[in-house]
Amino acid sequence: MKVVFLDRDGVVNKQPPDNGYIKSWKEFKFISGSIEAIRRFNINGFKVFIVSNQSGVAKGLYTQKDLDIITKNMLSVFKKKGAYVDGVYYCTHRTEDNCNCKKPKVGLLEKAVYSFKDKIEKAFLIGDSSVDMETAKNFNAISILVLSGKEKISNRANWNFKPDYVFDNLLVASYYLCKHYV
Repeated sequence: MKVVFLDRDGVVNKQPPDNGYIKSWKEFKFISGSIEAIRRFNINGFKVFIVSNQSGVAKGLYTQKDLDIITKNMLSVFKKKGAYVDGVYYCTHRTEDNCNCKKPKVGLLEKAVYSFKDKIEKAFLIGDSSVDMETAKNFNAISILVLSGKEKISNRANWNFKPDYVFDNLLVASYYLCKHYV
């Protein structure tokens, strides 16, 4: 089984201003090509999971219901466009809650693959931040940084991580992975 874990904000949808939070469906804007990328993964036999820290719930910036509405609408758009994800997993805790699901810990990823009996052949984590890259390393996944969110290539000298791959966005990453890992 080939697995692709996707961070949400900055990978699937546009990163909110000032690295804030997406608090409503109205604020959620897909990154161009992200749905096509997921569809490419689907067609090429990858299991696809969204794994995302959403601590805005615990901070009271939006409710669990707001997050559920965003997710429901996102999945509906995927379906209309012929794409799907095998699961969506969020950590809604604050850092100080010290849970095992907040990235860079790997609880979300473990929960995602728990229901599948197949052995993971290759795991990839595609994210837009150092936390995502650290999570990939902690899970022994191939780390892929996309430059469509928080991190910028101009900041490379300051990175405290070394991703296995760097791509402009999820669509470019999908073309590469579907060509080289199928």
